[in-house]
Amino acid sequence: MDGKKLKVVLMDDARDFIRTLPEKARKKVTYNLLKVEGGEMDKDLFKKLDDTNIWEFRTLFNGISYRLFSFWDTEQETLVIATHGIIKKTQKTPSKEIYKAEEIRKQYFENKQK
Repeated sequence: MDGKKLKVVLMDDARDFIRTLPEKARKKVTYNLLKVEGGEMDKDLFKKLDDTNIWEFRTLFNGISYRLFSFWDTEQETLVIATHGIIKKTQKTPSKEIYKAEEIRKQYFENKQK
């Protein structure tokens, strides 16, 4: 997958989350999204969460960890959908956030089939 251009789509919750961030953090998150869109699949930027279909866009800025949860829609070529975001305060990604992203993913594909 390295080097292949991707399309990243932000759902409303993800877009709203990014808008709430301080300007410099917002710019860094956007910069990292663009790097992944350009095909950079560095696990420090974009990592699959164990035993799930959910991936994390990862941004570290000024010691703060920002996370956007996402999933793939391979029917739309290579499309990554960011569901929502959090400021990560613990070492481990909160399971309720992973669950929320999985539910959004499930709903997305159910709606798509209608």
